[in-house]
Amino acid sequence: MKNSVLGVALIVLAVVFSVKSVFAGPPFNNLEGVGGIAYNPLAYLADSGEEFVKVGDHNVLAKPRFGAWYVNLPDAKIDWTSLGVATTLLKRLELSYGYQNVAWENHPTFHKNNLGAKLLLVKEDSFDTKFVPAVSIGTIYKNTSNKSLRDAGLSTLRSSGEDWYAVATKTITQLPAPVILSGGVLSTQEFVTGVLGFNNKRKLTGFANIEIVLPKGFVVGYEFKQGARFSNVQNTNYWDAHVAWIPNKNLTLIAAYTGTGDYNKAGNTRTGLGDGFVISAHYAF
Repeated sequence: MKNSVLGVALIVLAVVFSVKSVFAGPPFNNLEGVGGIAYNPLAYLADSGEEFVKVGDHNVLAKPRFGAWYVNLPDAKIDWTSLGVATTLLKRLELSYGYQNVAWENHPTFHKNNLGAKLLLVKEDSFDTKFVPAVSIGTIYKNTSNKSLRDAGLSTLRSSGEDWYAVATKTITQLPAPVILSGGVLSTQEFVTGVLGFNNKRKLTGFANIEIVLPKGFVVGYEFKQGARFSNVQNTNYWDAHVAWIPNKNLTLIAAYTGTGDYNKAGNTRTGLGDGFVISAHYAF
């Protein structure tokens, strides 16, 4: 199963590389399809700048952005593949879909679907200022494999749940290199991002990103996502350090290293899956 999942991921990446079609770079389609980085959403919408389908003089529908991720967590022997697509309506409402296949050795394979909506409340630099961040609110409806939960002994957890979030993002251009700062709060029910089910209660957590835009089409960054702690399940904090290369206005390639907490460590009260490497490709039509 793990080899077949990796094969699918490589085929998808090959298709993305072969497309010749609009504007690559952040936000990417994150692991759940939402316009963001890997784990977290950004307040920016997943549109392509000026590339919209018009009705009369109105920009109605943005051309979509597509992303593919492959995450390898060798400590837990997990191959995690994600595919996502997002578009924007009227330059205000982002709609997204993400599919995740999580192959875990000696465990059931989990299939998770994510439907997202993000509303841009405040545009960046509104009110004739240079300091107002973009501010958005959003939600993600998530559903994971109910049979896989039962087979894994997690039948007490729900197979579906919703995230709600608010996020502010600002690009600072007064420094030697542009820096994107982003942070927000998340109301969640998820266990391991929802792959392993959902709690009946909610917890409020925080997340943050920093991205530095370098010359020659490179972006380096770091992100952090706080893990929600419920009475019956304890999520670890997630982080990743990444470098993105934007060879042209359509394509972005990403390599990252991620930490999801210690796996099977004695006395560990949180569910960690270890560290691992990540590759990703994104295309803005």
